[in-house]
Amino acid sequence: MTTYQKGSRAERELIEYFSNKGYSVIRAAGSGVSSLSPDILVFKRGLQFAIESKAHEKTSLQIPKDQFEGLRKWEENTGINSLIAWRRNRKGWRFVPLTLFEENTSSYSFSWEKAEMIGKKLEEFI
Repeated sequence: MTTYQKGSRAERELIEYFSNKGYSVIRAAGSGVSSLSPDILVFKRGLQFAIESKAHEKTSLQIPKDQFEGLRKWEENTGINSLIAWRRNRKGWRFVPLTLFEENTSSYSFSWEKAEMIGKKLEEFI
């Protein structure tokens, strides 16, 4: 399975989950490519979230600076809370706000260990 297929499958998993919970969900145009907008937009009675989904098996998630800063700017422009949803096989999802990522030379990063401690699980998120 290619990286694109894995990411697309992860997005569809989130879309189905939120839809089944009664949320209105939009998969953003350009999702799956190096775009400056989040993958998924989720809405329900005044709640709104922008989610960038990552299916990544390593113990540290690295997001290139240009992509991360684009998401942060998108959050500032729209006022919609933006989160990174990170899934590892057999470990489930963790939702992490952009503010918790650490800036490095060429990326922003977050460890899976921290994600397990402070990131919200899918069932805790909503």
